[in-house]
Amino acid sequence: MTSETTSTTTMALDNQYVMHTYARLPVVFVRGEGCFVYDADGKEYLDLVAGIAVNGLGHCHPKVVEAIRRQAGTLIHTSNLYYTIPQPRFAKLLVELSGMGKAFFCNSGAEANEAAIKLARKAAKASGNPDKVGIVTAEQSFHGRTMAAITATGQPKYQKSFTPLVPGFSYIPYNDVEALRAAVTDETCAVMMEPVQGESGVHPATQEFLQTARDLCDKFDAALIFDEVQTGLGRTGRMFGFQHYGVVPDVMTLAKTLGGGFPIGACLAAAKYADIFEPGDHASTFGGMPLACMAGIATVTEIAEGGWVDNAAEVGDYFRAQLATLPGIKEVRGLGLMIAAEFDEPKAKDMATKALEKGLIVNPIGDNIVRMVPPLILTKELVDRAMDTLREL
Repeated sequence: MTSETTSTTTMALDNQYVMHTYARLPVVFVRGEGCFVYDADGKEYLDLVAGIAVNGLGHCHPKVVEAIRRQAGTLIHTSNLYYTIPQPRFAKLLVELSGMGKAFFCNSGAEANEAAIKLARKAAKASGNPDKVGIVTAEQSFHGRTMAAITATGQPKYQKSFTPLVPGFSYIPYNDVEALRAAVTDETCAVMMEPVQGESGVHPATQEFLQTARDLCDKFDAALIFDEVQTGLGRTGRMFGFQHYGVVPDVMTLAKTLGGGFPIGACLAAAKYADIFEPGDHASTFGGMPLACMAGIATVTEIAEGGWVDNAAEVGDYFRAQLATLPGIKEVRGLGLMIAAEFDEPKAKDMATKALEKGLIVNPIGDNIVRMVPPLILTKELVDRAMDTLREL
């Protein structure tokens, strides 16, 4: 079968049998290595999206691949009714890196956020406040696609087809301190924020905004939840996004990079929140399975010990400086290797399409913004290669 036939057949099968919840681009990827992926024709692409911030160590990192292979031949899955060796090891690693107390494992960022929401509401009830159910999130946030997570997501375009939403949520403009002060009351059980809003165009929080959220949660006995699904694990040039601000959450959610490409999510909790859940309160059939945890241990250990957090900070600074030299740039935003370039004119989608044709993968957000969340192993030389293409476009 020729590569052209492979691509045509694959896309036809997909169109016939797969629910199209994504507007797919006309390319079939068959292999990945490091910062590159290859299509059915053998064409090479420099990947600056990394599975949307998932492949933090690039594609098929040898240590992650070996960990998966070894564990797949030993024990893939067993029920959480029993102990397994990898799960507590991985929990210990994450707790020690983050300063949290305990971990709950699931399969995705949306599931991690669902766990955090349930944790905050149960904590309020356990404190004798059954009506303390309000959760404050930000406009233009993104927390996932399950019902509570999409309700927490402050973007009506994702919600309108699935109403009625989960009650008890309210939204404020991101980085609006006065709106935050007005929104948090005695009936608030949690404030849920991303340290950097990713999906809406890479908007970092201000110091005052996150510190105010911390102070208000302390005042009203509410949980401060940081959604670090995209910002966590080296993405911003620190191990966790909150470390840029010195504002420590009560609950933190992780996924994306967590498994190095293998699906796994985690909800980490500190202090009293770490012991709120009891058997039967929450569960995940596949959450924390041995295979996923071993992939996670290999990934997080390599990120922490391999110098990739510092690399993300250094190369990210270099990348943003280079992007700022492009003509027609209105603003370059981000921390570490979580970057957005906003253009004066609506050229993002056209640029991303043409970049793909030239072997460069970037992510358009709306009409004016291009997002880059590349592997943490990206080098300055590869940034220069990407910039040559972007300048040409």
